[in-house]
Amino acid sequence: MILNSINWNVDPEIFSLGPIHVRYYGLLFAMGFMLGYYIIERMFKSEGIQQEWLDKLFMYVVIATIVGARLGHVIFYGWDYYSQNLGDIIKIWEGGLASHGGAIGILVALYYYSKKVTKRSMIWTLDRLVVPVALAAVFIRLGNLMNSEIYGHATDLPWGFVFERRGETIAKHPTQLYEAICYLITFVTVFFTYWKTKAKEKQGLIFGIFLIGIFASRFFIEFVKENQEAFEEGMTFNMGQLLSVPFVIAGIYYIYKALKK
Repeated sequence: MILNSINWNVDPEIFSLGPIHVRYYGLLFAMGFMLGYYIIERMFKSEGIQQEWLDKLFMYVVIATIVGARLGHVIFYGWDYYSQNLGDIIKIWEGGLASHGGAIGILVALYYYSKKVTKRSMIWTLDRLVVPVALAAVFIRLGNLMNSEIYGHATDLPWGFVFERRGETIAKHPTQLYEAICYLITFVTVFFTYWKTKAKEKQGLIFGIFLIGIFASRFFIEFVKENQEAFEEGMTFNMGQLLSVPFVIAGIYYIYKALKK
């Protein structure tokens, strides 16, 4: 039997106990951070870095990711709505996190972390942190899939998903999976680059690879993704693409600078 499409009607909520609602998105989000903690713990131990640095780094990154990603969504994609409904900004459990906002939040947090904790270059921290972050990005996109959100245009490809919970009746590109696969490839690349080469001695190289792997793939996948907000209609490049370009340019710069040294 030839597969024409995949009917997707997964309940995003796993179970509930009174006011407590456990959703796949939140569970996958937490799993990404827990695995990330384990990975960077191994990295720090291999370099003889004190545990205190790791604990503070984890705290900085968790807070920065959640706050930055939420504010990124609010400012870049939904300001017209949230400016009139300020109380809904804190309702993260309803969805609405922007990866570009999360990236900006992490960069701001790491600036202070590097100044206050490590007293080392911010890029030194980023070369290590981006390894688990790439894996966490995979879990977040899988969470988007479980929420039946952020998908693509109509397609007749056999792996198209019919997102029934969104009222769809035709197959759409599962762009959440496209991004998850690209992020997984990025994770594998930076993971082995860190452990199997001397790339960490070339400051900025791993960070640059990460930026290009994550944001170049995001840029191209956006061509088959439905716009998240009405204002993006008619734009040559949507908001996700415009926000990705500076990160890709930065990635090229850091790779060039690291290899030149």
